[in-house]
Amino acid sequence: MKRVNWILVIVILIGFVIGRFIGTFFASSFLNYGQTFGLSNPVELNLGFIILTFGFQIQITISSVLGVILALVVYRFLK
Repeated sequence: MKRVNWILVIVILIGFVIGRFIGTFFASSFLNYGQTFGLSNPVELNLGFIILTFGFQIQITISSVLGVILALVVYRFLK
């Protein structure tokens, strides 16, 4: 198996966060156009003594894609 470059994964996640921040700052612009993937309703598992709720959603917008591209450019200069 290939070794995962954890710095690259962290930089990409930071890019998503920065892109999301930019998208919320410019809320009424084209930067918030995107798609949401995942479970719209959480899945609930009732075991009697404990209730587990599972949910996962990803929202990809133009601003988050721009944030990831910016993060990859920064990573290239860091490496």
